[in-house]
Amino acid sequence: MARFRYSGDRPRVLVCMAFSLGVTLVDGWGYKFSIPIQESIVPSIVLGLLLVFRTNTAYERFWEGRKAWGTLVNTIRNLSRSIWVSVAEPGPQAHQDKIKILHLLVAFAVATKLHLRSQPLNEEIWALLPESGYRKLEDLNNPPLEIAFWISNYLQREYDQNNINAYQLTAMLRLVDTMVDVLGSCERILKTPIPLAYAIHLRQLIFLYCFITPFQIVNTLHWATAFVVGIIAFTVFGIEEIGVEIENPFGHDANDLPLDQICQTMQANLEDLIQLPPGTRSPMGNSVCDPISTLGTRAFPLLAQKTIT
Repeated sequence: MARFRYSGDRPRVLVCMAFSLGVTLVDGWGYKFSIPIQESIVPSIVLGLLLVFRTNTAYERFWEGRKAWGTLVNTIRNLSRSIWVSVAEPGPQAHQDKIKILHLLVAFAVATKLHLRSQPLNEEIWALLPESGYRKLEDLNNPPLEIAFWISNYLQREYDQNNINAYQLTAMLRLVDTMVDVLGSCERILKTPIPLAYAIHLRQLIFLYCFITPFQIVNTLHWATAFVVGIIAFTVFGIEEIGVEIENPFGHDANDLPLDQICQTMQANLEDLIQLPPGTRSPMGNSVCDPISTLGTRAFPLLAQKTIT
């Protein structure tokens, strides 16, 4: 916020104040000229509407980006829970594969963040992938899509090995589809900026408004004209700059989405999940130790006999 107020607006505000000071000096030398303030009512309304439209459009893009990342967080949580609970573990390797896939889910979010920021892969994603996977992603233009393919391939393999059923496979693949949809939504926001002609014309109108204002108030305010015009210029240019700041919500600025913290939160959630015992399917259909089990105590001898044999 402070960056664009003091760095971006200051030169334009100073230009408007300098012009206003020149108008005041000319007026003081006896060259009287003014524009009735009533004549600026319609232009002021038009400029106000344009500024509101500009800011609202930028905020819609910001909010849409936040909703997309909120959807991604919830989808990764749901998919990780489903994998951890529903996929059977016929052996120790299956458990390790589960952990790798959960790390891949976080890697998808991190890769999406880096992709939106046009950054190369870094140590943040290195810690979530095997070296071979990391090297493969380095050569791709869209790493998140490749990670989504790996996740889908894992789910299909588990289905082929009868570790999940067709209904579970369908539900999980839908969650993967949602992750890819979120990626597409973020790319659409990133690659569809506000039309340049609109942004340039709006800025020209703001300058024109600030240059006309001194002629309307110089006869009343005299030497205070430059100060008042500076306040007006700071206000209107600040509103316009707000739209510029938030129209791309995926950067590093203080006004952008906290994508680093969001990814760290997802990783912490999945690390907590990995600490829990994974869900396993009992041969009887459920477990007598499960708090929502439908089996009674009579199932204990049957389960014990099944385990012994």
